[in-house]
Amino acid sequence: MRRHQELTKILVQSAGGLLLLMLSVAATASNGFINPAGPIAEALRDHLIFIVMVMAVVIVPLFIALPWTLWRYRLRTKSGSYQPNWEFSWPLEILIWGLPAVIVVVLGWNLWHQSYELDPYKPLAAAEAPLEIQAIALDWKWVFIYPDQNIASVNEVMIVAGRPVRFRLTSGTVMQSFMIPRLGGQIYTMAGMETQMNLLASEPGQFRGLNTQYNGMGFANQKFITHAVSQADFDAWATKMSDSKPPLNQAAWALLAKPSVLPAPQSFGSVAEGLFTGVIAGFTGGHPHMKADGTDL
Repeated sequence: MRRHQELTKILVQSAGGLLLLMLSVAATASNGFINPAGPIAEALRDHLIFIVMVMAVVIVPLFIALPWTLWRYRLRTKSGSYQPNWEFSWPLEILIWGLPAVIVVVLGWNLWHQSYELDPYKPLAAAEAPLEIQAIALDWKWVFIYPDQNIASVNEVMIVAGRPVRFRLTSGTVMQSFMIPRLGGQIYTMAGMETQMNLLASEPGQFRGLNTQYNGMGFANQKFITHAVSQADFDAWATKMSDSKPPLNQAAWALLAKPSVLPAPQSFGSVAEGLFTGVIAGFTGGHPHMKADGTDL
């Protein structure tokens, strides 16, 4: 009786763990490139599906052949013939070596092609000019500057649905990784350097963004929300920011640059000139307009 209860407990725990795993996978998939909201993420999803289908050429026959072989050549059976003098077979050699070689060539060509087509620096073809956003990674927050609108936001970024976005990225601290899973891949941000990423949201919505490179105690909370809205809503938001929000000046930047996790997103109605380039120059021996610690404005 006791043994039966222990077995039941183990089965219930296993079923619960499997259910939690399935729910976790489903939640992750809904927020990732498996559920794309832009052409880059869609291409990444299609690339993954292609790889899985090609690898299934090897995996599926293996899962079929292994149980069949174990059953056919099991102990005390006469269904499998004993051939001690068997040495060589051209069909088997071709299958064992030729098929993997073909798969490697196909996957290699596809990887090269996709790497070129999905180059994050490559501008996206569109009738409209891309919206430029300068992103600065800090501990543990993201600062987004809109140079054309002269506004900034922290842990929240506003883009236009259907319009390409050109992110210019750097870090005011350690190396980090910028990613909006439903819109595209990831790219690193590094102190004293600028990287770029071109993305596009095909539809309005809210998409999770995050840092995927561990950078200390606040790493798990370094997330931001991407809002894809219409051009009219974006213009209204930018005007409201300019009219009602405080400036991102030396004092405000000094506070942002300190390692901290913000309880809520912040907004600024103007930005000190040359902030983005100044952060880069502060790590390269140049003459920064404003360093990452908020000095030398």
